[in-house]
Amino acid sequence: MNEIYLQALLGGALIGSASILLMLTLGKIAGISGIVFESLRPGSTDKGWRWSFVIGLICAPLITQMFGFSLPSNIEAPLLTLGIGGLLVGIGTKIGSGCTSGHGICGIGRLSKRSIAATLTFMLTAFGTVTVLNHLV
Repeated sequence: MNEIYLQALLGGALIGSASILLMLTLGKIAGISGIVFESLRPGSTDKGWRWSFVIGLICAPLITQMFGFSLPSNIEAPLLTLGIGGLLVGIGTKIGSGCTSGHGICGIGRLSKRSIAATLTFMLTAFGTVTVLNHLV
């Protein structure tokens, strides 16, 4: 099996397992934007597990690299483009009441109609953006 497919399969299995485990143990949805927002919000009472989750997101790619898995080595976009993209994603997660991880992984797994609609919107927008940037610009 091609290495990239193995990485995708293993990564997807780990993400799905972690999402299920978080729901079963703490009753929480593994939506990254909500976890990060609440970990930074003053007065939030359950920051411990949230910070552990965020630190795990940062450390996991570095740990997997130690086992021979590859990470992207270069991103071909200017820093300003990345910053604007990040800002738009942040605004979108507030407007959409969640991010791709919360809606796409956890929401669809719960058969949430709102999450299915949100994920379809995310994906169609992504497909449209790639089509425009790769074929029309």
